[in-house]
Amino acid sequence: MTENDTDIFGKKVPILIRNVRINGKSSEIYIEDGNIKEIGEKVKEHDAEFIIDGDKATALPGMANMHTHSPMTLLRGYADDMQLFEWLSTKIWPTEAHLTPEDIYWGAKLACLEMIRTGTTLFNDMYFSMDKVADAVEESGIRACIAYCMIDGNDHAKFESEAKVMTETVKNIKARNNPRIIPAVSPHAPYTVSEEGLRWCAEFSDKENIPLHIHVSETEQEVKDCVEAHGMRPPKWLDFCGVLSPRCIAAHSCWLDSDDIALYAKRGVTAVHNPISNMKLAGNRAMPYSELKKAGVNVTIGTDGASSNNDLDMFSEMKTAAILQKFFWNDPTVMPASDVLNAATANGYEALGIKGGVLEAGYAADLILVGRNPMNVPLFNSDSNSVYAASGLAVTTTICDGVVLMSDGFIPGAEEIMDTGEKHAFDLAKRAAGN
Repeated sequence: MTENDTDIFGKKVPILIRNVRINGKSSEIYIEDGNIKEIGEKVKEHDAEFIIDGDKATALPGMANMHTHSPMTLLRGYADDMQLFEWLSTKIWPTEAHLTPEDIYWGAKLACLEMIRTGTTLFNDMYFSMDKVADAVEESGIRACIAYCMIDGNDHAKFESEAKVMTETVKNIKARNNPRIIPAVSPHAPYTVSEEGLRWCAEFSDKENIPLHIHVSETEQEVKDCVEAHGMRPPKWLDFCGVLSPRCIAAHSCWLDSDDIALYAKRGVTAVHNPISNMKLAGNRAMPYSELKKAGVNVTIGTDGASSNNDLDMFSEMKTAAILQKFFWNDPTVMPASDVLNAATANGYEALGIKGGVLEAGYAADLILVGRNPMNVPLFNSDSNSVYAASGLAVTTTICDGVVLMSDGFIPGAEEIMDTGEKHAFDLAKRAAGN
C-alpha cells in the first residue's frame, strides 16, 4: 500500500494518505505528531515519510469498543448456549479461577490483535491482572481504558484486599506515563459489590479523576433482586452509593425505565449498548435507545467479552445494534446508520475525554480504511455501507495515535500471537477440567 519499501509499522512520523473516500468524496489526510493535521479533497504538499495509497477505500474514525473483557478471548467458544447465571457460575467463573497472569497477557494480546484487524483503535476494559493487560496494550499500539474488576461479595475482608489491588493497579498504570493507556475503576455490578465497595469506588474515581466502568441492569432478574435487597432499582441504588456521575460508564443498561433514564441524563452517565451478548444470553430486552437519546444520554457500543459474543468485531456489533433496535421496538427508523456510527466512534472517545473518533483536523489520528470490495459497492451512503454492509475483515489499514498498526491486512507478529494465545487457551481448559 505504501509508495516506498521502508517499514511503515510502529513509527510516529508524518504520513500522507491519498485516494480515500470520506462521506463518498475523494479525499486526502495528512497526519503528524499523532494528530490529523489536514484533511480535504486535496491537502497541501507535505514532507511525509510515508505515503499511503488508499485505493478508493473508505476512511472512517477508528472504532471505540466501550465494554469488553479482553483476556476472555481465551474462552471463545468454550461455553455457549446456556443461561446467563448458569454460564457464569458453572463455566466462566470456575475456569477463570485457574487463570495465570501469563494467560491474561496472551488473552489480551489476542484481543488487541483481533481489534486492530477489525478496525478498533480504542477499547474500554475490565478484568483482572490489569498490569498484564497494560503490557499487551502498550506493545500492540492500540489505545485503552483499563480497570481492575472488583468483586467483594459483601465480604469486608475481600473488599479491603480488592481495594488494595485496584489502588495499586491505578498507581502502576499512571506510572507508565503512556497517553494511550487510561486507568479506571471497575466495581463489577450492584449484585457482586457491597455498598461499602461501591461507595469506595465512587470516591476513588472522584479522587483520581478517572472513569468508573460497571455492569448495570443487564437482566430483569438483576433489577428484581436489587429492588428486593435495597428497595430501589439498580441506577437509583448506584446513585445512592455515589456511583453515577459523568465519569460513569454503564454497560448493558437494558432494563431501564423512564426514571432510570432521567437519572442517567441528570448525572451525565454514558450507556453502553452490547446487543450481540445480550441477545445471545437472552436478556429479553433491548436497550431503550430512543428514550436515552431523547433524554440526552451519551450512548456508545461495545462487544462485551469474546466468551459471550464471540468476537470483538465492532462492525458486526454496529449492524446488530441497529437491527435489534428496529426489531425490538417495532420501528425501522430507530437508531439510523449515522447514529450507530457515532455511537461506535465519537461517542466512545467523548466518554473517555479523548479528542478523537472524528475525522477532522486537530483530532487524534485514530483512523481506519475500509477497502473497496463488492460489499462496499455502490457507495450511495457511506454510513449505510459501514453499518449494514461492511465486515471488520474489510478493514485494510488501522492507524492509532498516528502510528500504522495494520497495512494491507498485515499485522507484524500476528501468527505468534494466535499460536501462543491458542496454546494458553487449551492449557487453561485442561487445568480447569482437572487434567
